Amino acid sequence: MSAKKTSTAWWRDAVIYEIAAISFQDSNGDGYGDLPGLLQRIDYLKWLGVGAVWLTPIYKSPDQDFGYDISDFCAVDPRYGTMADFDRLKDALHAAGIKLILDFVPNHTSDQHAWFQESRASRNNPKADWYVWAEAGANGGPPNNWLSRFGGSAWEWCEARRQFYYHSFLTSQPDLNWRNEQVRRAMADTMRFWLDRGVDGFRVDASAVLIKDELLRDNPADPDADGNTPPPQKYTPVFTDDRPETMRCLEYIRSVLDEYDDRLVCGEVQGKTDRIGHFYGNDKPRLHLPLNFALLDTEWNAIALQATIDAYFNAIPHGAWPDFVIGGHDKHRVASKVGQAQSRILAMLLMTIRGTPFLFAGDEIGSEQVKIPPERIQDPFEKLVKGFDLNRDPERAPLRWDDTERGGFTTGEPWLPLSEDRSRNIGAQRRDARSLLNLYRELIALRRKEPCLLRGEYRPRRAHNDIFWFARTVDQTEILVALNLCREPRLWEWQGSGTRLMSTYLDREAGKVEGPTHLRPNEGVIVKVNR
Repeated sequence: MSAKKTSTAWWRDAVIYEIAAISFQDSNGDGYGDLPGLLQRIDYLKWLGVGAVWLTPIYKSPDQDFGYDISDFCAVDPRYGTMADFDRLKDALHAAGIKLILDFVPNHTSDQHAWFQESRASRNNPKADWYVWAEAGANGGPPNNWLSRFGGSAWEWCEARRQFYYHSFLTSQPDLNWRNEQVRRAMADTMRFWLDRGVDGFRVDASAVLIKDELLRDNPADPDADGNTPPPQKYTPVFTDDRPETMRCLEYIRSVLDEYDDRLVCGEVQGKTDRIGHFYGNDKPRLHLPLNFALLDTEWNAIALQATIDAYFNAIPHGAWPDFVIGGHDKHRVASKVGQAQSRILAMLLMTIRGTPFLFAGDEIGSEQVKIPPERIQDPFEKLVKGFDLNRDPERAPLRWDDTERGGFTTGEPWLPLSEDRSRNIGAQRRDARSLLNLYRELIALRRKEPCLLRGEYRPRRAHNDIFWFARTVDQTEILVALNLCREPRLWEWQGSGTRLMSTYLDREAGKVEGPTHLRPNEGVIVKVNR
């Protein structure tokens, strides 16, 4: 298939909805979400209006790290079901007009993967160079000072080879050697396996760490590190993260995607906003959408928000397509940060700003961080690096579908506790016409209806009086979005007249409006300007 047939660019218009299958819907009562369970909920996804589902790993795995430790890239883990279940799910999503994106984990495998079992067996094995191996340091210890993100040295001794192997994450997650052409070809084949099966793209995990410094140079100490800095972050990862050679790897991954029509590659990237531009590519394309978490990281006020968004739009290359992410399986729930009232403001911003919106299952009902008792902790981050608020279990807790004890998620014991707030569930919010969930649904529908919100240019306006606002314009159409980021009424000082399309309160019919306009506490409005 042609690499050039990407004109439809479905991912520019789609709302992309991340699902951790383990926490979405259990079908067999074992307390773990699965593919047949997800299949039962496709009607909900269609009702909501999402255009694509991104699934966290469902591959065969010993599950030491949320399935990101993969022992077979081309098999479905029995916990989630069978390959036949996967095919049924993919076909049902496509029938509902929903694309399917899988997590692609190119940096490492499980130590139980057949490739690593061969590589560790001896230095003469055909796969001996498939992972990152190094001789011991002068004192017999690790080759250098590189640290694992989960604490301690990133080097683990292998007695069979009398060498150390490198692991960016757990010791059971050895890093692949992307300098090896055979490794690149093997990973390309795993991508083609799923692309040939009909998946619509990949989200690339840890895409900035695929190449490490060939000279194994020590990372420098972080001069800003102190007692509040998690131990794995006491060095600045100059020689392990975001190496220039990594960009060639991303170009290779993109070239495989481009063998197929209309497939998406998005990815987790490293560094601050000003670094995001190079992940799009220069002379060769890289990621379609380097994931942008700026809305999660910014202070939540009008002045900070306008600066954050401006910096992001200035950082991406001319002609590149933007995206905004408000949640994820390793990001604290945004509703716990901004509060329930401002979650409605965030919803309106996400669905009206220029770019592809990403949300994590539960964001649409304002899910907050769930309290996890010490004895129920699953995340290795919290087990190995305690006391630094790194636990990711609180955002990974199962979704509540109703107000019963097990939330409609399972008939058994859920793998993580559900939210104690039983009232915040999908069923209750579907019935409430003014709920956050129905706000999301109406915003998604409005976004589809108004070409200006899909493809219009972003025109910033000066934030003032706690109001962040902007225009979207295409041809002769102009739509204004004004967001009151405080708990008190504010005057929105715009001039002109138009039609109010929506308020975050969902209590006003579309109607004529003239500026200046009073906004209620925590209110956002969308106005289509009269021409």
